[in-house]
Amino acid sequence: MAGSNTRRVIVAGAIGNVLEWYDFAVYGYFAAAIGRAFFPEEDSVAQILAAFGIFAVGFLMRPVGGAVIGSIGDKFGRRAALTVSVAAMAIPTFLVGILPGYQVLGIAAPIILTLLRMVQGLSVGGEYTTSIIFIIEQAPPGRRALVGAMGCCGAVGGILLGSATGALLASVMSEQALETWGWRIPFILGLVVGIAGVVLRRHVSETPQSVKKESSPLLETVRNHGPLLARLAALSVFNSVGFYLMFVYIVSWLQFADGIAPARALEINSFSMVVLLPVMVFMGWLSDRQGRRPIMLAAAGLGFVGALPFFWLMHHPAPEIVLLSQLGFVLSVGTFIGAQPALMVEAVPAEIRCTAIALGYNVTLGIVGGLSPLAATWLVHRTANNYSPAFMIMAAAAISFMAILSFGETYRAKLERG
Repeated sequence: MAGSNTRRVIVAGAIGNVLEWYDFAVYGYFAAAIGRAFFPEEDSVAQILAAFGIFAVGFLMRPVGGAVIGSIGDKFGRRAALTVSVAAMAIPTFLVGILPGYQVLGIAAPIILTLLRMVQGLSVGGEYTTSIIFIIEQAPPGRRALVGAMGCCGAVGGILLGSATGALLASVMSEQALETWGWRIPFILGLVVGIAGVVLRRHVSETPQSVKKESSPLLETVRNHGPLLARLAALSVFNSVGFYLMFVYIVSWLQFADGIAPARALEINSFSMVVLLPVMVFMGWLSDRQGRRPIMLAAAGLGFVGALPFFWLMHHPAPEIVLLSQLGFVLSVGTFIGAQPALMVEAVPAEIRCTAIALGYNVTLGIVGGLSPLAATWLVHRTANNYSPAFMIMAAAAISFMAILSFGETYRAKLERG
């Protein structure tokens, strides 16, 4: 990992992930306020469902973005793909912050919001996977998962930054001001991170391992690697459901199901995200020594057996017990994410790596992950069962557990660079 260019690549990749996931996190945390701003006055549940529906639309664009930006990464180099993706996120993020609401624009307000979220979804589709691939390809064999987990910290750091920003605003602003206009501040501030990302990525030199390819990586992947795409998609189910329920949707769940104040819910989530970072890095380091499969199987197993007890503990009146139960999910999901990037990169041929991982990963994250907050909200209010999200996590853990078994152990395999 020596060399100033490699260090610049890692920093540039991390800052892009910070912006991508900061924006999506802020949207999830302020879904209730966004619903009231951009949709007609209805009951509060309908407005939240509408806001999470647009959240899901942005995620549904991820496979398309993954196909486009992944193909750019395989054919023209990683830097080109990373520069396109961060630029496609920075401008829409700012525009969401200044977009007038329903009372000013009428039906045009939710339509424009949807279009902006679609552009952001395209960006996210290629950003995360391409940056992680580029970072792992530069790592020495014995540190690939460690470096991959450190790259993931940019994404988690973005969500943490969104959570911390929300908690700070909730602590210094009145609830009325936060609901009326304060929620816009984090989106406007996101432009600063976006500009920094564009500048950094324009000055990162392309590595000699990334070369132009004459054939279409997208056609090659779809025609000849369908089973691999299916296994990558199944592998990512636990990541998508567990992560987006426990670190995005959970803030709304704690308020509606437990009656916890918004500021306290954001504080609990922010602390959990802080703990998630070292868990991911440590588990990446451990999988470089013990292998990907045992680490990820243990993580999925804990998610399956622990989901219901952890949610049950979240109904405890003591905030400390609520936090402790969420830390159970931190251990499970963080362990899984710590090893998953390296496994995916090592299991996919170099010539289609960006495209295949972007497609397989984002089909699941876009459809399953994007719909998870919406589905959980609907299930809780439809069934009057506050534990419905736990059953979703259990199902996801079972699917990914079986997918892990379909992959061979890769931690000692030689890695060809794209």
